[in-house]
Amino acid sequence: LPGYKIPENVVAHPDIVAACEDSDILVFVLPHKFIGPTCKPLIGKIKPGAIGLSLIKGFDISPGGGIELISNVINKLLNIDVCVLMGANLAKEVVDEKFCETTIGCKDPHSGLLLKNLIQTEYFRVTVVDDIPTIEICGALKNIVAVGAGFVDGLGYGDNTKAAVIRLGLKEMIAFADHFYPGAKLSTFFESCGIADLVTTCYGGRNRKVAEAFVTSNKSIEELEAELLNGQKLQGPETAEEVHVMLKEKNMLDRFPLFVAIHRICKREIPPSEMIQCIKNHPEHM
Repeated sequence: LPGYKIPENVVAHPDIVAACEDSDILVFVLPHKFIGPTCKPLIGKIKPGAIGLSLIKGFDISPGGGIELISNVINKLLNIDVCVLMGANLAKEVVDEKFCETTIGCKDPHSGLLLKNLIQTEYFRVTVVDDIPTIEICGALKNIVAVGAGFVDGLGYGDNTKAAVIRLGLKEMIAFADHFYPGAKLSTFFESCGIADLVTTCYGGRNRKVAEAFVTSNKSIEELEAELLNGQKLQGPETAEEVHVMLKEKNMLDRFPLFVAIHRICKREIPPSEMIQCIKNHPEHM
């Protein structure tokens, strides 16, 4: 966020153990592929009773091709309760104090209330629910759909086409949650972490921006990420690859054609124009 001053009460510390050992709440905000190396120095060093709050969007690859929720990874490594926060929260608008909502997922209502009281402001409103898996699934999968929305923009199609991608993407998100996390609640998709974050990301997020440029250039996703994002990292293409590995392992690629097409376009296995054929021939229309 160039031009924005970090508040004085945010203090950088070069030693992660020294920074965290006396903390009551550990907030995790980093690309999901770094969560293991970040947590390992903290094993056995965390204050008893501390809780975690993960803002990380993505999955961890499990042995055998499965995926695991990041909150579960942190819980297993550090033996602490982990809550999650996801929502329609584009960073620049948050720092500009423009009104937005977010969703906290927490199994313990006391921890949920504590986090809400710490985080909520007049312009940043918080809803607490107990459905952690669905919140994390929304936070990860919406980035895949946003890549598809960016492809549509790059191809020169309009809002009607993008709306179709958003709708079909939401259907695949719900189907994914239903199949792999049977306790998922449909109502969670109607919180800020669900439809609101999906729509916002498909119109204003970094995944959409890079995907649009990908269509009109011969550059790779990695090159465009470095060129366009000023040090920020993309989650959509990596998550699409992780989901593709899992779906292939489970022999379920045909049930999630939009996710599969987006992954294959990112890898330049098929041209971006196949995005339109995918939504035309989606099982929803058959």
